[in-house]
Order: sequence, then structure tokens, then C-alpha cells
Amino acid sequence: MAASSEHVESASTVTEPPELDKTEAPETTRDPETSDSEPTVQNSDSDPDEDEDEDGGEPPGPKIRDTPGDIQLEANANTVALHPSRDILVCGDVDGDVYAFSYSCTEGENRELWSSGHHMKSCRQVRFSADGQKLYSVSRDKCIHMLDVERGQLVTRIRKAHESPINSLLLVDENILATGDDVGTLKVWDMRKGTAIMDMKHHEDYISDITVDQAKRILLTTSGDGTMGVFNIKRRRFELLSEYQSGDLTSVALMKRGKKVVCGSSEGTIYIFNWNGFGATSDRFAIKAESVDCIVPITDNIMCTASMDGYIRAINLLPNRVIGCIGQHPGEPIEELAKSWDSRFLVSCGHDQLVKFWDISSLPNMTVNEYRKRKKKDKRMKSLTKKAFGENDFFSGLLDETEKKEEKEEEEEEEEDDSDSGSD
Repeated sequence: MAASSEHVESASTVTEPPELDKTEAPETTRDPETSDSEPTVQNSDSDPDEDEDEDGGEPPGPKIRDTPGDIQLEANANTVALHPSRDILVCGDVDGDVYAFSYSCTEGENRELWSSGHHMKSCRQVRFSADGQKLYSVSRDKCIHMLDVERGQLVTRIRKAHESPINSLLLVDENILATGDDVGTLKVWDMRKGTAIMDMKHHEDYISDITVDQAKRILLTTSGDGTMGVFNIKRRRFELLSEYQSGDLTSVALMKRGKKVVCGSSEGTIYIFNWNGFGATSDRFAIKAESVDCIVPITDNIMCTASMDGYIRAINLLPNRVIGCIGQHPGEPIEELAKSWDSRFLVSCGHDQLVKFWDISSLPNMTVNEYRKRKKKDKRMKSLTKKAFGENDFFSGLLDETEKKEEKEEEEEEEEDDSDSGSD
């Protein structure tokens, strides 16, 4: 049964439900200098007493890292988003707090910019507007918030936007956003009026993720009921649900220039749909992971996934291969991944209360051969970054050289096998 529709006549007029507020300055925004639960930034591995060299000369210059330092939070982060044109990230945690940080590869230069405590319950998702001036957030408290990015001030609040806790958020364009809740209701909002222009319930369980095609016409949703939903937001109508899959569908992304749709699942399987073939999967790819909880496209062929087992995997689509390991939150589930505006870094947040950075600048240059290599027993994934298996992995260089040598030997063996098989 569809949820009852709610209406707000304008952004300055409030009716309930939902209720839309505007405010010039936040009452509950916390000063990061006086906050009781201030996050800390892990920027330096050096000894603070070693400011000057042994000869008593000038102190050494600031250390430049391959990636920014980890950011330590006081609570688990559910969500992280990166600014579309600046080195700024925002994360929302289980206490309902939203934090903004600037990040830098110069050691000691990560900075907390502001924090906001406007949500009364867990902040589920945060997203920047395309111009980077506004930040939207949704929460278990059923509210939608719009904040000013520069100061962290609350600009607009829609109270009781859903009848159930909101779980997912997508910005379609500068005025339209979509939200999905814990019971399967999808709403599409016109933020110029604060009005829900679509209000539909076709899923039987929570909406885990939302994406849209490049033409901003077709909205795709994934749900805990194991289906992918297809909605036409231009015509404001529901199109269809896919066939049921095994386990929850947890994430959705477009690949191959929009010709393929990939969905992650709680069973560790990636389901692949053809565009305009949404009813049934065209292919599926099971990876050795407890789950595929989030997906971030890196190129048309390569995506990064995160899992309950704490690993971030780089995966090639068609041919379907796990390329290797980007990094990990050891033994802790990863909630969300985000890519930096310059595609240099991947950022992850997990249950270890850390926001981590990974260098993915070399990932777009990787190629995957059509043939499938021989599998070796007890062989861990290939390391794709210096920190893939730990900040100070002493054996990482040795492993890389060993892997290169093994790959060369395998290629030579397969070439010999091919030449032998062709002679009679």
C-alpha cells in the first residue's frame, strides 16, 4: 500500500507533514573547538621531539605523504561524501552528527572545518550539490536537511519527510532529489518548493541505494527485498521490478557508458543487467566476499567495492575479474566509499571509526586479459596500493616483485600450452 502523500506549498510556508523550515543560523551547530566528541586527525607518524636535526640546523620541512592521513572519529560513520571540486569531505555518524574536513597530503594539514548536530538520530547519507555549495543529509529521524557548505549552517529542514526512517539519498540535479526509506517508499522532491512530486511504494523492504541515468530520466533503486526497481521520473511513474535475487540487493551503479547496470548483494554476488533489460540479469559474478555493500565506478570497466569483511576490492567488468585489493579496515565492515573530485583518491569509512584514504591514480591504466589465470592455493589478493595490507607492510615490495615474476611465468606457460595444443 502506498504511503500517504505530504505537501509543502513553498520553501517558506510550513505545513505538516512534511514540515519545511528555513533558518539563518543553526541553534545546534557545534563549535569544533568546544565539542565534547571532537574527532581527531591522525596526520603524523613522526616523533614530535624530532623537530630539529642532530646538527641543530633548521627543522625539516613538512612530510608529503602518498595519501592524506586517517581521520579518527568518535562514533561509527555511516556515510562519506567528497566535494566536487575541492579537497573537502563530509561524513555523517550514528549519533546524527555531520562533520566537514579539509584534507591534504602534507602531513599535519588535515583540518576539521565545522560540525553540525541538527539530526536527532543516526545520519544515514550525505551528498554534495553539483556546485559544491550545498550539502544534503537524511537521517533515521525522517528529516531531510540542506546545509551551507562554507559555514555548516542549516538552511532548510523538511520534517517528517517520510513516515519511516530515511535510508538512501540521490541528487538528480540542482533542484530534484530522491529519497528511499526503511519500508520501501521512494519519494522524489522538488526542493524549490519543498514538495514531493513522486511518492511510490513498490518495494517490500528498505531501499538501499538509488542511481539515475545520464539523461536524468530513469531512476533505479535496489532493495532489501532482492529486487531492482525502475522508475520514470520524467513521466512520474513506476515502470517495473526485476526478478527476485538471492539475498538483499545493497547497491547499484551504471557501467560500460550506461549500457550495463551492476547491483551488489548481501550474498557477495554482483548481478549484471543490460540497459532496457531490467527484468532479468544478463550475467552474475560471485566474488570471495561476505557481501558487496557499496560500489563506486572508477572507469567504464573498473569499479571498487566494499564489504562486510573489511576489504576494498578493485573489480573489472566483462571480463569479470577481481583485480586486487585497494585497502582494508581490518576485521571491520565498511559502510561507504567515495571518489575524490580529481579521481586520485578513494575514501572509505568503517566500523573502526576511521575515515581512510587510498591512492587509486594508477587504477585507470590497468588492463585485464581475457584468459583466466590459474588459481593458486592460499594466494591472497594482489596488492594495488602501498597500504593495501597495512600502513607499514614491510613485505609489500617483495610481494609485488614476486607477483610480477609469477605473472610472467604464467604467461610464458600459457603461451607454450597454446602453441602445443595447435600442433598435431
